[in-house]
Amino acid sequence: MRRGLLVGTLLAALTLSACGGVGDTGSQNYISGEGTVTSVDEADRTDAIELTGDGLDGEAIDVADWRGQVVVVNVWGAWCPPCRAEQDELVEAAVETEGTAQFVGVNIRDLAVENSRAFVRNYEVPYPSIYSPDSKALLAFSGTLTPYSIPSTVILDGEGRVAATIMGSVPSVLTLTELIKDVADETGKDGAKDGQKDGAKGAAATGRDGTKSTRG
Repeated sequence: MRRGLLVGTLLAALTLSACGGVGDTGSQNYISGEGTVTSVDEADRTDAIELTGDGLDGEAIDVADWRGQVVVVNVWGAWCPPCRAEQDELVEAAVETEGTAQFVGVNIRDLAVENSRAFVRNYEVPYPSIYSPDSKALLAFSGTLTPYSIPSTVILDGEGRVAATIMGSVPSVLTLTELIKDVADETGKDGAKDGQKDGAKGAAATGRDGTKSTRG
């Protein structure tokens, strides 16, 4: 019943977006300008994100398959100008952090999958994308993303929890790769602590408090 309500709310919001923008999107139905970066402290992270769907070629995608490593989720659309503008940087970051992070896209509001496939070919995107023309895939990020959060990038830690977000275009390759490395390093730190405790399970918290927001 709760999920049905969420779906109804999301679809209603999407209908409004076709008539005009809300919040930072203005009348463009996307977030313009350089993205705002927010990091979430380990102690403040909530449940793991459960994100599944069909890829652009019909293949099954489940983010849970990548538990144990950093996952970078990018929300995009072939119709979205800032999505096109940031794509080269996303590809560069994905290549640079290969082996450390798994990238996956969430393609929304593209009613013709052929347009999405053409986008992937043109920009030589090396990672898969979930095809969600109705934007229902964003329900997995309730409380973090809205139907208007495009472009946006969410970094999940090894447990699948939201560790950082970028609302709007990725400010730079360096910004994204540093966020990824910071989250990936948490696992290394925990491993070191476990070793010092003669193999005891469960690392201590990092000791940082609160949620921090920065620009660029």
